[in-house]
Amino acid sequence: MPTSGHPLILTLDVQGAPHRWVTWQHACFYYARSLVAWAAGDHRFTFHGGTNRETGQRSAITVESIIAIKGKALAPRGRPAVPPLNNRELFHRDRHICAYCGHEYAFLRLTRDHIVPVSQGGRDLWMNVVTACRHCNQKKSGRTPEQARMELLYAPYVPNKAEFLILSNRNILADQMDFLAQHVSTHSRVKIAA
Repeated sequence: MPTSGHPLILTLDVQGAPHRWVTWQHACFYYARSLVAWAAGDHRFTFHGGTNRETGQRSAITVESIIAIKGKALAPRGRPAVPPLNNRELFHRDRHICAYCGHEYAFLRLTRDHIVPVSQGGRDLWMNVVTACRHCNQKKSGRTPEQARMELLYAPYVPNKAEFLILSNRNILADQMDFLAQHVSTHSRVKIAA
């Protein structure tokens, strides 16, 4: 989450693929260690440090809202990592819409439903979960949609990295959103403000 009222900084690998959100302090660390390969975005934030005893000058680091990080830590490896699954991002992925009745609900009225129930060998994975209102989840109980005679209105999917970054940050700057939107599939259910 942002600290001191400053937004999170979007980090990328050197090829420009979205990686993760970091705090401004972490971004300053990347700058201080000369690990920033390039920067983009419309927003810049300057942070001041201490005063040099000999010169009397105060140190400062200016951080852009989008930074590409050098090094092997962010180098792409084989297949892309699956974003962690939690209710907040699941409900955002599904636009707070119940997969069975099609109505939109507030967060507290929603649940995570396993399409193939855990009791029948289903797993807690993006491709086996959808958003369901409490009523529909109770009605479906420990059955599959077919067993419960409840139609699944939309298919689950694994969000890509850009979608997950959009889902996991509530305070995205416009330039960061523009950048991430370029990496989101046109078939995504993630809401992107136009």
